[in-house]
Amino acid sequence: MTNLNGRVAIVTGGTSGIGGAISSAFLNAGATVIAVYGSNDAKAKKFKEKTSGNIETVKLDVSDYLAVKQFFDNFLEKHEKLDIVVNSAGVRQDSIVGMMKEEDWKKVIDINLTGTFNICKFAVMAMVRKRYGRIINITSPSGKIGIEGQANYSASKAGQVAFTKSLSKEVAKRNITANCISPGFIDTDFISGLPEEARKAYQQSVPMKRFGKPDEVSPAALFLASEEASYITGSVLEVTGGL
Repeated sequence: MTNLNGRVAIVTGGTSGIGGAISSAFLNAGATVIAVYGSNDAKAKKFKEKTSGNIETVKLDVSDYLAVKQFFDNFLEKHEKLDIVVNSAGVRQDSIVGMMKEEDWKKVIDINLTGTFNICKFAVMAMVRKRYGRIINITSPSGKIGIEGQANYSASKAGQVAFTKSLSKEVAKRNITANCISPGFIDTDFISGLPEEARKAYQQSVPMKRFGKPDEVSPAALFLASEEASYITGSVLEVTGGL
């Protein structure tokens, strides 16, 4: 069992789906968790009520630089340190390139990629003080293989990987690691809007012939957040069922 007693973690997208599973896993391992969410107050409240442990939920637009700065200012007033950050906040706005609206391109890039930068920038500044940190960014196989109708999403996820690899080199001497987890098709609300025909096709493309579950991704985050992962940085851990 991974022991995160005394550790303080921020998890964006942390009240549902993969992020919610990671928040729960960190709490069960003894960490204090600040679960950040974008808009769904009711879901965040329900998540907090059903979750045991030292948890706080905070509403935040991760794409808003000044809002993220204020969030970290408030965070550091309450907490002496920051040990772990997981960037799991993400959106999809699917369309083929020729029909894609400019605002759909911008929204996906702003939240998925710029949001990762915003959180990581201020997280690194906090971690450097204690010379310790674990940064985990949730990417996607679509950033490597590309998926039809998801050029914006694929670009944002490819960008996360390149960003993480660069960041890992900048902070390595400070005992801070930066890695990605690349989940495949995980059965969450995030893919619930896919047409049934597409769901079946995607499922058949997975060698295990099924979608994964959020609780099959969270152990990877637990490991990368642990002391045992101290020599792993700049890596991408795939949790894809063999996709």
